[in-house]
Amino acid sequence: MINMERRQRVMQRSIRLGHCICDAKQPCPCPLFKEKNICSCAGERLESPTGKVRLTKLVEKAGCASKIDQAFLKQVLAGLPAIDDPRVLVGVPAGDDAGIYDMGNGQALVQTVDVFTPSVDDPYIFGQVAAANSVSDVYAMGGTPLTALSIVGFPARMIPDEALFQILAGGIDKMKEAGCAIIGGHSINDAEIKAGFAVTGLIDKNRVITNAGARPGDVLILTKPLGTGIVAFAAQIDRARPESTKATAQSMASLNKTASELMVRFGAHACTDVTGFSLMGHLAEMARSSGVDVQVVWDELPLFEGVLEYAAAGILPGAIERNKESCGDRVVAPDGLAQEMVDICFDAQTSGGLLIAIEPGRAADLLQALHDRGLSAATTIGKVTAPGSGLIRLETTGRRVIPAPIIDEAPQPSQSSIINYQSSVPEVPCCADALGRAAPGVQTQGQDGLGTQGRDALATAARPAGSEVDAIKASFKQFLSAAGTPRNLDAYTKQAMAIALSVALRCEPCLKMHLKNARSKGFTPEEIDEAAWMGISFAGSPAMVFYEQAKSQS
Repeated sequence: MINMERRQRVMQRSIRLGHCICDAKQPCPCPLFKEKNICSCAGERLESPTGKVRLTKLVEKAGCASKIDQAFLKQVLAGLPAIDDPRVLVGVPAGDDAGIYDMGNGQALVQTVDVFTPSVDDPYIFGQVAAANSVSDVYAMGGTPLTALSIVGFPARMIPDEALFQILAGGIDKMKEAGCAIIGGHSINDAEIKAGFAVTGLIDKNRVITNAGARPGDVLILTKPLGTGIVAFAAQIDRARPESTKATAQSMASLNKTASELMVRFGAHACTDVTGFSLMGHLAEMARSSGVDVQVVWDELPLFEGVLEYAAAGILPGAIERNKESCGDRVVAPDGLAQEMVDICFDAQTSGGLLIAIEPGRAADLLQALHDRGLSAATTIGKVTAPGSGLIRLETTGRRVIPAPIIDEAPQPSQSSIINYQSSVPEVPCCADALGRAAPGVQTQGQDGLGTQGRDALATAARPAGSEVDAIKASFKQFLSAAGTPRNLDAYTKQAMAIALSVALRCEPCLKMHLKNARSKGFTPEEIDEAAWMGISFAGSPAMVFYEQAKSQS
């Protein structure tokens, strides 16, 4: 029951201030109160939604792609004062996976924290991935995780409560597998879902494996495939195949515990885990810190199923460009290596594998031991060539090539559904009016003298009533969605076609909507004009007059 006395008291205070007291960006009464009769400042709560939720659809950047890029981070950290404490064996300046603190008895604490957005849709698996990713920094240095504190950002009451429960349950189960006790945590109400852990472990201070110990002649071994960022992005835009998402989810939720134990046993010289800064970013840091140059054979890199095909189709997330900006100047690629191949090397990984540098005489035995313990994807990817400044030279044998782009097999609407719509519903002035897709606030006036709202009312009155019209609208929306989905023609090309057709048909609300969409996609004025000219070339001078008038008003 609503406490009206408390609501009145709280809202009076907000109204006097001119700001909602629980969200200063909002006025009072706020949109939530107007729409739902709920005053959250007075302790009133929306009922939590129920049902399944796709986590990657709720975030802008999935997984470790949500992290701040390496170049910007270094720029900011460079201005911080140094930590002058002899007990800090590995700290911020090292740029390593975790910090090491000397306990004074031959043992040292290893500490790390990692938080990121969902890289998978299933909340329970996301919790597992967050835990596996967080303890990975401890494993990368040869340590044993002991305790963890959970960190969660969650849009309370905006998505089902069950999702938060499952995220935490997945994290608890994975930490239990790692032998790491969760002893507390912290949560915030956040618009974007985030999860991670602050982890504390133990390590023998004389057996710490850092990213600075690689030596000339060392063999480079990677223990997990690459491509989690590309697959996650493909899933966000509904272009990923189930086998791809299943494989990456299993890998991301797998601990690096076994790989860590084996690399310590076989005496690895250096190690880092491959996460958000990409293979190239983490390897470049290892090479720079070790004072060496390295060689990587592209054809030997382990890749998840579908990654090559997604790259060929241009499904490459923006984190790739940020990583290239951060460390691309230290990567030398041959002319014969396709750009998509190079891009894969800069893909931001979530809960990736360990990248291990080990002397040649022990590399084969380590690799065999990894395979024997179930890490079948572990692969030799290159070597440390000589002392140097941290350069990475990509090589290729030509064995692996970029395939032809995959064709999306999404179901097409039947021809009968289109015919039924055309025969059953009277024609409306334009597709934007029919589907309510015109840009917000656009009011248009046609030859009938009616604005958009007036024509909508007439069109609605002329249509069949009840479930029949709902079915018709749904089938036509399905057709429009299928027609607009990028497949053999990319989204940029289809946007240009939409402008040309809007001009040729002289559909004012359609054109305004598509001009707005084009600008948001990064179209230049010259590109927009050129697309419009195609429509004018088919429709003649009236279309030219229409376009010039519409452009001047938009």
